[in-house]
Amino acid sequence: MKKALFFLPLFMMALLITAQAQNQNVSPTGQLTGDDLNTITTAVPFLQIAPDSRGGAMGDMGAATSADVNSQAYNPAKYVFSDNIFGVSVSYSPWLHNLHLDDGINLAYLSAYYKPTEMDAIAFSLRYFNLGSIFFTEDGSNGADYNPNEFAIDFTYNRKLIDQLSIAMTPRFVYSNLTLGQFVDGQETKPGLAGAADISLFYEQDFRVKSMENTTLRAGLNISNLGNKMRYSSGTNRRDFLPANLRLGLGYEMAFDEYNKLAFTGEINKLLVPTNPVYAEDEEGHTIYDEYNNPVIAYGYNPDVSVPQGLIQSFYDAPRGFREEMQECIWALGAEYSYRNLFFVRAGYFHESQYKGNRQFLSMGVGLKYNIFNIDVSYLFATNGQKNPLANTLRFTLSLDFASFNKGGNKNQTKLN
Repeated sequence: MKKALFFLPLFMMALLITAQAQNQNVSPTGQLTGDDLNTITTAVPFLQIAPDSRGGAMGDMGAATSADVNSQAYNPAKYVFSDNIFGVSVSYSPWLHNLHLDDGINLAYLSAYYKPTEMDAIAFSLRYFNLGSIFFTEDGSNGADYNPNEFAIDFTYNRKLIDQLSIAMTPRFVYSNLTLGQFVDGQETKPGLAGAADISLFYEQDFRVKSMENTTLRAGLNISNLGNKMRYSSGTNRRDFLPANLRLGLGYEMAFDEYNKLAFTGEINKLLVPTNPVYAEDEEGHTIYDEYNNPVIAYGYNPDVSVPQGLIQSFYDAPRGFREEMQECIWALGAEYSYRNLFFVRAGYFHESQYKGNRQFLSMGVGLKYNIFNIDVSYLFATNGQKNPLANTLRFTLSLDFASFNKGGNKNQTKLN
């Protein structure tokens, strides 16, 4: 709770700052003022998409929610806190459905976990992004249809450090084949390959509160996609950062009685990659270059740095200072109501600054559980007047959760009268 009180004034400060004038100016001290579009771009952004319906219904969050089969996507350290010992899940998300495209663009996600002991868990996931059918041309004439695709496969080892705290390590392999060997600007392209890893922590503690059946406090941290830069051509020195990300969450669940529970969760995300600087320009608006033909940086820092330096630099390199660093913090709020651990209603809100991507939406969803079977559905509404790739799209997740291999039911399943 103290953490939540600490972050509240920071959010209020960010809201007050972003309400200032949007024209770029320079203060007498030389500090760049005002706001301007400065979106951070990375390779393989599909790694940042919430793949399952439960997390998607709660504002694309999951660092500090209760453990489920799809914890791998948000915080793998949650698995040891699962009441069951084995589970598997499949999720499907149509992409750009609202634009009525018939190219079959979609995201598919498969995850599974197993708890050999009460202190350990292992997990696996496969994330596959199909970009549909794209027509590539050569010299503006001959061409053919291709199906670009990307995927990531990862494994997790999760262990409890104490009864209330766990840690997880998640190595990951990423493959991105966007151009299928086509020539771009005279250079032959190739698939991008990368190795990455996540490190995550999860805390869960039950409390007794008067007039409540039970209450639970949860906190989660996940630093994800720490890995090498990705290159799509051997004939160029350009390498793009993976979407390394810091995810922090805080959750609170109230059990009013044996049947009714309500959980609230808040989450903050920040990309751990360099921010684009502001380059110097002459009086005619042309970029100024130095004697080595490198653009001169007027405000900010050089983004062409190593991965470790970029991670550290990401906390202070925004050209407009602290205000812009705060704009790079994405925040989300979510709620989940459950009845008898059989029926679930969820809702959430996701907010990204208009200067950093402008993803802002409301989401909602429902879930049904019967014995070992779970089905979840989510729906998204854009709130910023712009089209979201998942706007007005139903996302589906089907999962199986086993209390043991010898028993077909969930040991925590509430029996109907």
